[in-house]
Amino acid sequence: MAAFLIATLCPLPLLVLAALVGGPWGWIALAWLTGLTALLDALLPKNWQNAPTDRAFDAGVGLSLTLGLAHLWLVLIALRVLGGPGGVEGWAEVGPAALAFAVYFGQVSHPNAHELIHRPKRGLRRLGRLVYSTMLFGHHASAHPKVHHVWVGSRRDPNTARRGEGFWRYLRRAWRGSFREGFRAETRDLRRAGRAWWHHPYIGYVAVALLCLLLACAFGGARGAAIYLGICILAQIQILLSDYVQHYGLERGERPDGRLEPVGMGHSWNTPHAATQAMMLNAPRHSDHHMHPGRIYPGLQLDRDAMPILPRSLPVMATVALVPRWWRHVMDPRVDALHRARSQAGSGMASARPSPPYDAI
Repeated sequence: MAAFLIATLCPLPLLVLAALVGGPWGWIALAWLTGLTALLDALLPKNWQNAPTDRAFDAGVGLSLTLGLAHLWLVLIALRVLGGPGGVEGWAEVGPAALAFAVYFGQVSHPNAHELIHRPKRGLRRLGRLVYSTMLFGHHASAHPKVHHVWVGSRRDPNTARRGEGFWRYLRRAWRGSFREGFRAETRDLRRAGRAWWHHPYIGYVAVALLCLLLACAFGGARGAAIYLGICILAQIQILLSDYVQHYGLERGERPDGRLEPVGMGHSWNTPHAATQAMMLNAPRHSDHHMHPGRIYPGLQLDRDAMPILPRSLPVMATVALVPRWWRHVMDPRVDALHRARSQAGSGMASARPSPPYDAI
């Protein structure tokens, strides 16, 4: 747990200093979250080790709870200090601080909220929903478990990127589709349970989002609202980048009866980079998460021989995805190689995933 604690908690004082003091602290916080993490991923040995799956990992639950509460605290700082009086002034200081907050929300708060909405205890799931709602992305807490996990790797999942689909086109389709399909799933479940309409989770998502925007306006006027909205938009882009990168081009086959095959190790991209795994609470071990959604993050497994592996860390590949032509040059040959290997394995010509070329970046 030491790596998870260091990677997720150390940026917190830097973010507070960036908002309260300004000066170079915004750039320091941003550099810590981006450049230092990328450097450590390059220098540290790849982490292929797997923890025992039968451990309870109580400390992992405690860290998730701490990070969820810390996120709410950071939201209040962002609303009150970045946009209102008493904090840093001028875009030269507000800009890097806001960017650092957005990166932390997208690469730490999001993986943690994702972990929380999969926990069996209702209080933890509600905290995860609240975290997503403060990023104006509450519907993700419904669409992710009730749509994405059910239909991943198929055309019915808005968050599965198709081969050849650029990120910016995917961004529009995935945002709208996940909002719509999550609403339908929650409405269906509400009717099946016989509960009244005011219990609909989307009412809470919208209420929290409006409250955050109203507070931003109250503290900092239109400027404060624009800063907070910008932080949330950048965080949402990172969330959708994660889905885009981790499922690009990977499809589940259909059985003779028309049903989709079970989710397996080959339906998500993974990375073994140690620093990113620690900062993102093992989210890059994505295949095992989809196979065992209830497994807590320290226990997620990684298999270099059976799981598709990305050539670089998840944040680096997300950066590549921002340039669709570059992304397709890197990833389409890998997707095609996996599909060929799967076809050959089905015909008895191959039995293992081929080692993809790792020299395209």
